Amino acid sequence: MGRLIYLTPASLDGFIGDGDYSWGAPYAEEIMSVLTTGLADVGTYLYGRRTYETMAVWETEPAVAEQSPQSARFAAMWQEADKVVFSSTSPQVHTRRTRVERELDAQVVTGIKAASRGDLTIGGPTLAAEALRLDLVDVVELLWCPVLLGGGIPVLSAGVRRDLRLRRERRLGSGVVQATYEVIGQVQP
Repeated sequence: MGRLIYLTPASLDGFIGDGDYSWGAPYAEEIMSVLTTGLADVGTYLYGRRTYETMAVWETEPAVAEQSPQSARFAAMWQEADKVVFSSTSPQVHTRRTRVERELDAQVVTGIKAASRGDLTIGGPTLAAEALRLDLVDVVELLWCPVLLGGGIPVLSAGVRRDLRLRRERRLGSGVVQATYEVIGQVQP
């Protein structure tokens, strides 16, 4: 059974932005390198609707993949992986190997994990927080970028409490710090 990993870049003040991700441009190549290396064993991506719509460009807009060798590598990996979009609305799914589930359900995700040909990632802070609440996330990996956004979408929603164990930390040349944590269980109130 694959591990479910929440992997995302974040500002030092704990935000991922508000739809404008230009703040990450100075770190883009290093982040792409980390993603292509860290996600090489991922067979399935789990997304909320908005995150899926953002990520679909890796298949629908060839110019995105042509930005760099790392971008091309990530696009190829993304296109070959399965994608599951969790949405209560009826999103338009316009990428291969993609299906829709109406809600994040522990049994559904456990079944996806069991059937996956590798690890899984969960994208989007709202969906990741819900998966953490359901004790489905195995690893939280944050790429702390040396920037303060002052607001936006929090990297994790309030109201989620879990104990984590630091498994790895690495400082990248641009000042980005990669921190990988194992989720060690639900904290009792």
